[in-house]
Amino acid sequence: MSGTTTGVLTLRQLNRALLERQALTRRVDLPALAALEHLVGMQAQAPLPPYTGLWTRLARFCPEDLATLITDRQAVRLVLMRGTIHLVSAADCLALRPVLAAGLQRALGSTFGRQLAGVDAAEVAAEGRRLVEEEPLTLGGLGARLAERWPEHDPFALANAVRALVPLVQVPPRAVWGRSGQAVHTTAEAWLGRPLEADTAAEGLVLRYLAAFGPASVKDVQNWSGLTRLSAVVKALRPRLRTFRSEDGRELFDVPDAPLPDADSPAPVRFLPEFDNILLGHAERDRIISAQARREVLTRNGLVRATVLVDGFVSGVWQLTEKRGRATLEVSPFRQLSRAERAAVEEEGTHLLAFAAESATTHEVRIGAPD
Repeated sequence: MSGTTTGVLTLRQLNRALLERQALTRRVDLPALAALEHLVGMQAQAPLPPYTGLWTRLARFCPEDLATLITDRQAVRLVLMRGTIHLVSAADCLALRPVLAAGLQRALGSTFGRQLAGVDAAEVAAEGRRLVEEEPLTLGGLGARLAERWPEHDPFALANAVRALVPLVQVPPRAVWGRSGQAVHTTAEAWLGRPLEADTAAEGLVLRYLAAFGPASVKDVQNWSGLTRLSAVVKALRPRLRTFRSEDGRELFDVPDAPLPDADSPAPVRFLPEFDNILLGHAERDRIISAQARREVLTRNGLVRATVLVDGFVSGVWQLTEKRGRATLEVSPFRQLSRAERAAVEEEGTHLLAFAAESATTHEVRIGAPD
């Protein structure tokens, strides 16, 4: 019954639930746009990782599927959850940005409050909106233009004030497969030709998060979204939710009828791109990556390395290089792999090379030894 605690979930049960909801136990037959919306977007600090993220999840995905969504204005990249760049559908851009606005404004104060002291943030936002709607600009270009009016303030801080307060989307050719371009911005409203949604309530966002990342705690939802004080939101939703306990006693919430596979369900090898949200979607991340592995994957300067899942857990990192027509996938495991695991990593790595380095004449998968 919804709203009633129904039992304890082990770490492996949480792992298998997460994999299933993230389409990592089997490739699913979904269009790229539907997958983007189910995942509530994909973190996209770098322009190309979402292509690999969708390839590893979808049964029939080719790069043009996502590239077309971007060029046809059905998907956009902008700052959303946790104040980081996400690739989302146009509909989610317009719906999610108002829900996250308060968190983005709060983060702006904590990050750039000193540099923006004494400036009217609303005026900066209005001027920034005018400038990028007149002509799409890089953040550097926007900051320089704003500094002409506010010369006593740091241009980078001024540009980031606009990005926090105004929904700035990055326009093509940025993030289009096979093309390159600077991160040039205009407003979501100008690019999509529609206004933002008026609803700022977080209930829908919480439910969608649980469907893609649950079962999860309030702290998990807050960590993923960048919002605070979600306990009251979850409390209001409690009659509609299933509740569980983790092995260490944390209360976990879930949407009804979401899949909960057995702990011993098979989990195939999967290659995840840089910044994949599955590694960032919880406060307690042991269900997918151990504390020791986090030290190898999450770098001090905020990067999240590309990883390989073996038996459902992060078990190494990978890097693809191309030189003179030769594409090499270097896999660095964190533990000793069995013969069967090595064979599975090599097989899936070969498929990754065929996708990501299609034009190379030679493909090679190299699996190193753990340190």
